[in-house]
Formats: sequence, C-alpha cells, structure tokens
Amino acid sequence: MDLEYPDDLRYLDSHEYVRLDGEIATIGISAFAVDQLGDIVFLELPEVGDTLEVGTNFGSIESVKAVEDLYPPVSGTVIERNDAMVESPELVADDPYGEGWLLKIRVSDPDTALNETLSANEYRSQLEGDA
Repeated sequence: MDLEYPDDLRYLDSHEYVRLDGEIATIGISAFAVDQLGDIVFLELPEVGDTLEVGTNFGSIESVKAVEDLYPPVSGTVIERNDAMVESPELVADDPYGEGWLLKIRVSDPDTALNETLSANEYRSQLEGDA
C-alpha cells in the first residue's frame, strides 16, 4: 500500500504532522502511524486551554497492538480538539490528514514553530531508511 505524506505538511519522526496556517497549527498523525497502529481503539487528548510544549507528550493513541504517546510538533495553546475522534478513534484511519485531525493550537512563536519538523521528503526518506 502506498501511503501519502502531503507536501504542505511538516512531520515529526514520532509520526505526528502539523499544518501551519498563520499562527494556527492543526496537528494529527501520519498515514504511516495509522498503518503501523492498526485498529485504533482509544484516543486521549488534552483539553482546550492546555499549553503544549515541543518534546513533552500531550496524550496517547491506543490500538489493539500498542499504546503510543503523542508529541506536539509545535508549542502553543490548545484552541480546539476533535471530539469526534475521541468518541470514535477508529475514524482517524479514514482520513488522517482531513477529518481525522486531532488538535488545533495557537502557536507561541509562528516564526520558529516549524524549526524542529521534517519536510514531507525528509520524512519519507526517514521512513524508507527504517524499512
């Protein structure tokens, strides 16, 4: 199966993605993560108003195979969370880059927000190196 990694997104090596639109970042997990996890059964996300910092986990995603921590690609404050995904976490697999987003946060510093992220090509190369 060919997995997609949209070029307009930035990625972490822990398989989260971010779409930055001004100072609003949409965060989710990549198609690779969905593929590796298999059947997703539980999702734990922070509350609106919580502050996220790069390098610290903000929740977890659980499948029948594993529980994985989730890490924010950018630092900022949660302004929206996708409660539909919390209620029906298996839906993340249907559209990870669209309806399957997890959080929207207001980034604390848009100018440097993406410094720690990978381009789609860098992420793809890293995955191919792991294969």
